[in-house]
Amino acid sequence: MSLKTLILAAGKGTRMKSNLPKVLHKVCGIPMVKKIADICSQIGSEENILILGHKKEEVLKVLGDIEYVEQKEQLGTGHAVIQAKEKLSNFDGTVMILCGDTPLLRKETLESLYKFHKESNAATTILTSIYENPFGYGRIVKQDEKVVGIVEEKEATEEIKAIKEVNAGVYCFEAKSLLEALDKINNNNEKGEYYLTDVIAINVSEDKVVKTFLLEDNDEILGINSKIELEKANCIMRDRINSQHMENGVILIDKNNTYIEESVKIGQDTLIYPGALLQGETSIGENCEILGNTRIIDCQIGNDVRVESSILEESIIESKVTIGPFAHLRPKSHLKEEVHIGNFVEVKKSTLEKGVKAGHLTYLGDATVGEKTNIGAGTITCNYDGKNKFKTSIGKNAFIGSDTMLVAPVNIGDNSLIGAGSVITKDVPENALAVSRSKQVTKFDWRK
Repeated sequence: MSLKTLILAAGKGTRMKSNLPKVLHKVCGIPMVKKIADICSQIGSEENILILGHKKEEVLKVLGDIEYVEQKEQLGTGHAVIQAKEKLSNFDGTVMILCGDTPLLRKETLESLYKFHKESNAATTILTSIYENPFGYGRIVKQDEKVVGIVEEKEATEEIKAIKEVNAGVYCFEAKSLLEALDKINNNNEKGEYYLTDVIAINVSEDKVVKTFLLEDNDEILGINSKIELEKANCIMRDRINSQHMENGVILIDKNNTYIEESVKIGQDTLIYPGALLQGETSIGENCEILGNTRIIDCQIGNDVRVESSILEESIIESKVTIGPFAHLRPKSHLKEEVHIGNFVEVKKSTLEKGVKAGHLTYLGDATVGEKTNIGAGTITCNYDGKNKFKTSIGKNAFIGSDTMLVAPVNIGDNSLIGAGSVITKDVPENALAVSRSKQVTKFDWRK
């Protein structure tokens, strides 16, 4: 394969009404232009070249180390491609050109387009689509099944407007033919712009082979120019993602109200309720139950885990864990097998060993908790003195009474017991009872 791709991503996207560059808006968690660049790499492109302009620095921050050229003035699609001439000057293969705001394009479509282009020995192949209402699209004009040109809506006669085959905005060009034609295009038109479609007209006039490749799914070429179109693209992509998970054995109660980003992996027979939001590099094992109003971000979750109405971030949850409702697992937490954290429990940067239980109203920060320890309601690890964070270590089989304050740094030994309402400031050895609270005073008949 000898293929390079040009991704047009220089436009301002004024209709998007946003300070964020249009191509950086996300569809199911992935910036549009990154989605396109990733697909181009997946089909075997030896180099992806971006045409950047508006806020190019922001785009480069997202894409990292990638080849690009700058289009300082937006003077049309042809002008955009001209900026890349130098990078293509010694290339003798196929150049695929596509837009950075069409994130619904499938890898399989681009692979098929490229294969058809090579098998046809074409100078140019145009991805096309059939629309019952093609208003606004450039029409593909043919004569005896041969392409003779692309006519834009404004310049079309009534006869041409009746044509339903339209330009989808994705092309394969042989590099040599493309570069020769770019030298011949001009801006003698109503907008004073250089159109890439003029390259096709030049190819036709020189009797070069120009082919069309018909797209089966029109959703793929939806260009995102507004927040309304962005929402539509998210709905389409979400349906694709959720349908694929169901094909793979995941149970979704309502796929239209379940939000799963493309990077998420889920095992079979896991049950997901409406209102769940699964994001980032999250993986969920088999036979799990994820209830509504749960948000999971960048977590690795084992099998047979139940999560109810909770937020989980950048953490590891092993098998047979139960979480929630209304728990918050903050980054760098690790819940080992059979742990239970319940109502209004927050865990941050802590490891809870097998069988630990923290049922209610607890904060565990910068802590380690040994196997089968029970954390009573209202327990807090006081890990911050206003300047620094300190660690708490709790051994195995310990019992921490309700409303206990563990003032870090502090170590609680194995099999120890902390009396309810205690403020623990010193280490407690194993098998010990520690109680630290005021003596109760009772005044009889006080209110008579």
